[in-house]
Amino acid sequence: MARLLFFGALGDAMGRERALALPDGVATADALIAYLCASDPVFADAFRRTKVKLAVNESIVDPEAPIGDGDEIAFLPPFSGG
Repeated sequence: MARLLFFGALGDAMGRERALALPDGVATADALIAYLCASDPVFADAFRRTKVKLAVNESIVDPEAPIGDGDEIAFLPPFSGG
């Protein structure tokens, strides 16, 4: 199972944390986003409204980065403040 962490508007919409067994074919960050958007209209709506970076195991990654069961995947909106 992958551990999904949601922050900002995505956390408000999705809850702060979910466990997910990654389906076959979901092996990159982009594929995970596409899967979540297709399977959850709340996520799709929130994701469209927020530019998000992803971190896998506490490292910011490109959308093509590989992911797997056992990874911690964080969805990070833009941060502001001081």
